Amino acid sequence: MTTAFPANERTKRLEDMAATEQDVLVIGGGITGAGIALDAAARGLKTGLIDMQDFGAGTSSRSTKLVHGGLRYLKQLEVKLVAEVGKERAIVYENAPHVTTPEWMLLPLIEGGTFGRTSTSLGLKVYDLLAGVKKDERRYMLSKDETLQKEPLLKTDGLKGGGIYVEYRTDDARLTVETMKKAEELGTDAVNHAKVTDFIYHGTQAVGVYVSDQITGETYEIYAKEIVNAAGPWVDTLREKDGSKQGKYLHLTKGVHVVFDRERFPLSQAVYFDVPDGRMVFAIPRGNKTYVGTTDTVYDGDIANPRMTDEDLEYLIEASSAMFPELALTRDDVESSWAGLRPLIHEEGKSASEISRKDEVFISDSGLISIAGGKLTGYRKMAERIVDLLCERKGIHAPCPTADIPLSGGEVNGSTGFSSYIEKAASEGEALGLTREEAEETAKFYGSNAPVVFDLMITWEKTAEKHGLSRFAAGQLAYGVLHESAATALDILNRRTGWLFFDMPYVLNNQDRLLTFMGEILNWDEARLAAENEALSAEIEHLRTPEPVLAHA
Repeated sequence: MTTAFPANERTKRLEDMAATEQDVLVIGGGITGAGIALDAAARGLKTGLIDMQDFGAGTSSRSTKLVHGGLRYLKQLEVKLVAEVGKERAIVYENAPHVTTPEWMLLPLIEGGTFGRTSTSLGLKVYDLLAGVKKDERRYMLSKDETLQKEPLLKTDGLKGGGIYVEYRTDDARLTVETMKKAEELGTDAVNHAKVTDFIYHGTQAVGVYVSDQITGETYEIYAKEIVNAAGPWVDTLREKDGSKQGKYLHLTKGVHVVFDRERFPLSQAVYFDVPDGRMVFAIPRGNKTYVGTTDTVYDGDIANPRMTDEDLEYLIEASSAMFPELALTRDDVESSWAGLRPLIHEEGKSASEISRKDEVFISDSGLISIAGGKLTGYRKMAERIVDLLCERKGIHAPCPTADIPLSGGEVNGSTGFSSYIEKAASEGEALGLTREEAEETAKFYGSNAPVVFDLMITWEKTAEKHGLSRFAAGQLAYGVLHESAATALDILNRRTGWLFFDMPYVLNNQDRLLTFMGEILNWDEARLAAENEALSAEIEHLRTPEPVLAHA
């Protein structure tokens, strides 16, 4: 069960980091940084982590939300990458079955399309072997009629059949937060909304950083024997600060996803389909929503605020309409969206879709270690490579233990024990007065941390009533603040609950109630409440409305 990780102790954690030299300071609280912090702490290193936004606010909450084996990389002959991430996803599943679940994926075979029946069957078989897929999750092929039984919305014109294989669906933001919570439990001091403004040097060596708390305005000096730059799209920004950006550099590409209500897009089966430009797009059911993505375009805008453009929206509407023509989808059907950046390593002469997703490590003359590239699925191995390097530098002989460390919420006896855990936890929730549905949903979402959330639902019930909210919502909001260091409305409504992506109508109908309740937990004054309201309104506008593409003069 998780230890408390409250937002109102951010200042204390920063002061603790400033008071004692860290063995390692990780800059960046996405999935890679969180994985490094967990691995380092598990091997006995005194570890600190800071992120200028929220944990997972960059790329790690804006992916296709799949811990996948990378079928598309097989197409690019990246055999080693497919083998590694395929095996890694099984480890992620066992350590966090509450945020990872198998998702059968349908690959339609279309006449004149990228995939033929023989090549697809062979490709999926090779994929199963490389990725170490379990026997009961291996691919099988379908006739045209069987394909349409699986997904009746598919276009029939040119449809020849289909292939079925397994991906693993995840909640990327919660996977990041659960990893961070486990790192914190093992001794890491982790602080969000804390920005590195510069490095501190002793001679030519980087020995620390100046940090600005983005909420209080206070500044700190944090010293560390080793500094790891795991800042995702901002890796090169920090390399420039360090004067060490040379040779290879980041190539940012943008991926956009759009969300529809399931009543408007009643997808019953996840589908991975090719579009005329040669790219592949996913359509995935999630709860009572369906989301579609992704795009892949070169990006040179504001790194902190990538947005869906008119062009992105039209691309995804056209792709969806071509594969699911009966729906006659329009841009007005889109409830929400998200745009994320892929921090890839630049490769001369390659398009955005062709650039490798492999990670690379850069070591500067100042001693700064930077890691960039890579995939969500491979985060644990990326962390292992970095911490192996740190241990080698310090003369520590400690193998990586994280393959066998359940993440926060993952203490449910692995994937095979999760169903029985849900039954047990749901009964406990019912005994406290929750409905069976509330209790089951909480157990599925929070795993072994569900009892803490149940208690908070009861504790905050009267306050919730005062603000016109259900205890079910109140418990989740309180848990985000008190146990997941959510310091702002966007932290909770985006990365702790996912409501801004997958329940936008609820947020729109309850914005004032949600904010006043959060304000009571976090002791916001009127000025702070107004600022949070403004930030939330701006984010809602960004997620619902495409950014117009300005014509170049």
